[in-house]
Amino acid sequence: MGATPAQRVMLDLRRRTGLSQAELGRRAGVPRSIINAYEHGRREPGADSLSRIAASVGLELRVAPPARDIDLEKAGRILGQVLDLAESLPARKRGGLRYPVLNAPPK
Repeated sequence: MGATPAQRVMLDLRRRTGLSQAELGRRAGVPRSIINAYEHGRREPGADSLSRIAASVGLELRVAPPARDIDLEKAGRILGQVLDLAESLPARKRGGLRYPVLNAPPK
């Protein structure tokens, strides 16, 4: 069984900052034993605790909707339909490329 999201956050915070459990706990106002329990999955921090711990190392915890998995086959079919539609549109003839007239350098 893999690490919980809270465990990954806690371990990543400490790895990035190089802080010990005791120092992180001191900065966040959380006992070291609780930090240890969070990291080992024996306890799950609430949003308030996790936010306070992140703030103690200068980070802000934000809540966002989970990322959706992309169905690559469906995305490929849709892209194919868009490209087919683009090819079926009438083409507009454009004039040729126009380059500025350059004078020869003086001799």
